[in-house]
Amino acid sequence: MIDIEKAKIAFKVFLNQYEDKEHVSFNLKVVHTYHVAKNAKEIAEKLKLNQEDIELAELIGLLHDIGRFEELKVTKELNSVKYDHALHGSKMLFENGMIRNFIEDNQFDEIIKNAIENHSRLAIKEGLDERTLLHSKIIRDADKLDNYRVKKDEKIEAIFPTRVSKKEDMENSLLSDKVYETVINKRCVDIHDRVTPLDFWVCILAFTFDLNFDVTYKIVKENDYINVLIDRFVYRDKETKGRMENIRQIVNKYIDKKINND
Repeated sequence: MIDIEKAKIAFKVFLNQYEDKEHVSFNLKVVHTYHVAKNAKEIAEKLKLNQEDIELAELIGLLHDIGRFEELKVTKELNSVKYDHALHGSKMLFENGMIRNFIEDNQFDEIIKNAIENHSRLAIKEGLDERTLLHSKIIRDADKLDNYRVKKDEKIEAIFPTRVSKKEDMENSLLSDKVYETVINKRCVDIHDRVTPLDFWVCILAFTFDLNFDVTYKIVKENDYINVLIDRFVYRDKETKGRMENIRQIVNKYIDKKINND
């Protein structure tokens, strides 16, 4: 049995242990967590899953980034190259039984564990059973959806602490050739290939090539996320500006094709 309200209370208790709540990125990740849980529930509902799987999807959303808070405590930054927050979050939950604070029943443990570990990988690992694969896809889409929202709404210094301190850092940045070529070829960007501030931004746009469900593409389209994210900055370099316009066309065309093929 999944008691999602009990899990939310347990999550608040979990957050209370951290003293550095004033860190610029702490609240961002709290808000992100609740949005991802909401997104996961919405996707599961639109997929017409049963009530148990809808609640399971929401629970995974609530727990997916639990390793981020320890990352902020230890490193004072968000850096997925240096710190595998998904794997660390899985260990936090399952090595010492912390998962039981959020759900008493252990029948969903392997699904939750695998979904959390897979949510931020470049690709989902092979060999998962059908239900685990489904929930891994749901959390990946739910997480990416809120990454669009974060980049639209949050302060730039909160999104990239220690890396980007002001809007001008992004506007004066160049886009590396490798990241640009990856997007042109309609693939997600490997986090290890990101070098410039703009590489990190374009990485979010490229998430579009890894969405799993038609319902997710429709949400991206309804919110006009691609245009809004690209238009957040004025690109000072002429070649970079041209590249961003090309990316706009490629990604939007890709979304329209996905929706029209529904």
